[in-house]
Amino acid sequence: MHNEPTQTNTPAAPTRYRLTTIGAPSLRTQRQGETWYLRADEALGAYPQRMTERLVSGADAHPERWLAARRGSDGQWVGLSYAKALHSARAIGQALLARDLSAERPIAILSGNDLGHLQLALGAMWAGIPYAAISPAYALASGDFGKLRHTIELLTPGLVFASHYDTFARAIEAVVPAGVEVVSATPPREPAATRGVTSLSDLLDTKPTTVDTVHAAVSPDSIAKFLFTSGSTKLPKAVPTTHRMLCSNQQMLLETFPEFASEPPVLVDWLPWNHTFGGSHNVGIALYNGGTLYIDDGKPVNGKFEETLRNLRDIAPTIYFNVPKGWEELAIALEQDSQLRETFFSRVKVYFFSGAGLSQAAWDRLERVTDQYCGERIRIMAGLGMTETSPSCLFTTGPIMRAGYVGLPAPGCEVKLAPVGDKLEARYRGPHVMTGYWRPNAAELDNAFDEEGYFRSGDALRFVDPARPELGLLFDGRIAEDFKLSSGTFVSVGPMRARVISAGAPYVQDVVVAGMNRDDVGLLVFPRLDDCRRLAHLPADASPRDVVAAPAVRAYFAALLDTLNRGATGGATTIARLQLVEVAPSLDLGEITDKGSINQRAVLTQRAALVDAMYETAQRDLAVIVASTCRAA
Repeated sequence: MHNEPTQTNTPAAPTRYRLTTIGAPSLRTQRQGETWYLRADEALGAYPQRMTERLVSGADAHPERWLAARRGSDGQWVGLSYAKALHSARAIGQALLARDLSAERPIAILSGNDLGHLQLALGAMWAGIPYAAISPAYALASGDFGKLRHTIELLTPGLVFASHYDTFARAIEAVVPAGVEVVSATPPREPAATRGVTSLSDLLDTKPTTVDTVHAAVSPDSIAKFLFTSGSTKLPKAVPTTHRMLCSNQQMLLETFPEFASEPPVLVDWLPWNHTFGGSHNVGIALYNGGTLYIDDGKPVNGKFEETLRNLRDIAPTIYFNVPKGWEELAIALEQDSQLRETFFSRVKVYFFSGAGLSQAAWDRLERVTDQYCGERIRIMAGLGMTETSPSCLFTTGPIMRAGYVGLPAPGCEVKLAPVGDKLEARYRGPHVMTGYWRPNAAELDNAFDEEGYFRSGDALRFVDPARPELGLLFDGRIAEDFKLSSGTFVSVGPMRARVISAGAPYVQDVVVAGMNRDDVGLLVFPRLDDCRRLAHLPADASPRDVVAAPAVRAYFAALLDTLNRGATGGATTIARLQLVEVAPSLDLGEITDKGSINQRAVLTQRAALVDAMYETAQRDLAVIVASTCRAA
């Protein structure tokens, strides 16, 4: 184990790091031709058969400690203790047993992160009945309920839970079959609802009789829940997530962060429970290690981040998780808010990001503000994993600290790097990896695993230094996103996208790379409109069209193109043109997932006319900027 990493991205000697204990497994490698096999030298330690065993041990050891808490309508924190969580799990579990539910007729949860959602989930696990938390956006931000309908048809649930029935009523009435029971923590305000709605309080009032016997028979390979993939490439797929998968992955996390055993983790977290980062990784960390999760109703988007800041002024986390956008916003707020700094820096020991890559510019800013106001640096860490691996496979426990680094395999995770074209695809095997999708189609059956039983992730990785594999791995993009120019040259989309976002901070929100079968590379750039308005000294209500046409904005992006192209080595790395896009990516059209990641293929499909116009000189408008080398040509 070690406390301080090697800093590689700043020339000055680093301030000392706040003491924390990070696991440092050694790496065992084997090479067969162009294929690499990697795993930690240390074996994975023992772990429970069921996640609910940690609920029992927590209720025995610290019954009054909060497992989770959320602000009530009066703004005060309302907590769910370990003892109360166990009591409600047994009661709800008993009630669920009477409803003939099973993996074939599971529970679908339509809810954000709240205490009723957690109680129902624990009750389902106690009774051995799988549940599936479905993205609220499928019901609330979608016009046609297409993804919601897909998930309900794939699951065939026997019961649907909606924390607030009225919030989800329109979606339920449109998609959920009439014979399916609906349970809600907040029943309809109007008694004349078209279907009966059972109150969650009825389930909580059930007396446990046989459920404990059923719970004792739940095996490590029983399905705890179904998690849906984010749908960043196709329609969401259902991943059967077993107790073995959850428990083994939490043990991997504990061996990566032994600090969890020294001090129960305290989390302040908004990440959605329908996604594996929030629902398996973060809720699991609190439950597995006797910690507390404070539910944050904020989010790193306009109008909602202030709630996150309010919560972080009130509660000091011991480890803080967020997506890169959240870290960017938090770094800015920490520079400006002394009360926030006082609370946040008081006991946080690790910063952790996932979901996407943190740009080097954002990384450096976060380090600067921490160094300036905290007096010691906080270790910035990341991991790589996916829904199918529950989720974690690699952690940045190696000696490198910089953007793009994904580190080394966790104990118990076997990593195979298999050549696909000119890249190495990461493939995974271990107790945390699913055995297959739920009700898969033929393509999913054929393509999920390779001939050795490794799950094909679709992520490309490369060594920091091929001559020194023990240094670990760098993310090298998504293989499915790469394409060829008309010259036959491959364009590596992931690294290019990351480079543009980093160099274009803070004016670039996201980027889609175009150019398949064309002569050169083009970009569809989704700008950060608020930052661009400030750059152009435009009023807050200036239209997106006025923003992208502003001379200052055009000048900035023309200079950015020239900057990016200075390091180009050929056609595959030279960006010939970019289009500033006024309309944000659409969830309904599949252009963006509910966790906020961009779907490159969907954007290129939906906006094919825009791409065509970008490449046709006669149709260029003020939103199209051509690189200086192409203008000269």
